[in-house]
Order: sequence, then structure tokens, then C-alpha cells
Amino acid sequence: MKGSCHCGKVAYTADIAPTEAFLCNCSLCRRKGYLLAPVSGDAFVLERGQGETTVYRFNTHRIEHHTCTTCGCAPFSRGPGRDGKPMVMVNLRCAEDIDLATVKPIAFDGANKL
Repeated sequence: MKGSCHCGKVAYTADIAPTEAFLCNCSLCRRKGYLLAPVSGDAFVLERGQGETTVYRFNTHRIEHHTCTTCGCAPFSRGPGRDGKPMVMVNLRCAEDIDLATVKPIAFDGANKL
């Protein structure tokens, strides 16, 4: 799968074909409208955009929320998975060639789990 921010300065590839994605209700995801699919750190490649994002951290400061400095889109976040290994959550709203109507939304109660 490929994805990018709106202006194209940040682009990634991810070795996934998501059929489900998380709709998190934490204060950030709720406001930004993220639709998130998990990817192991070794299955995600940042093709463009090194140095083109700002990183926002909140609450536990463990997750890096990457936002394009030009267009403001937030295509992915990085952090440790539950097993401690690197993990990326890609925002499927920034993915190419994904029919979001075919992706099953899974409610995640991030507001009470953070």
C-alpha cells in the first residue's frame, strides 16, 4: 500500500492490505478524524519526507504523531507496540487506492486507555 500527505512531500509504503481499521476516540484522533491501520515497523518505509514533518507527542509521550510541515496532513504515527517492538499506525485517509467503504471500522476507546 502507498500513502502520502496532500502535497506529496511525505510519502510511505506499507506492506499491508487492511480490511479493518481503528476509529480511536482519544482527544487527538477524534479531532483529526483518523482511520488507523497498524503496521509493524519493518513493514513500513518512509519513501519521502525525512525532515518534512513535525512531531507531536501528548499524554505518555510514547507516540510520535507526524504531520507534514507544508500541508498539515498527518499520514502516520510511530511508537512501540504492546510487545515493545517498533510499530506504525498509518492513517488510511492518506492512503492511495483504498476504498474506505470496504474497510471495517473497529471502535477503540483510546480516551480511557491512554
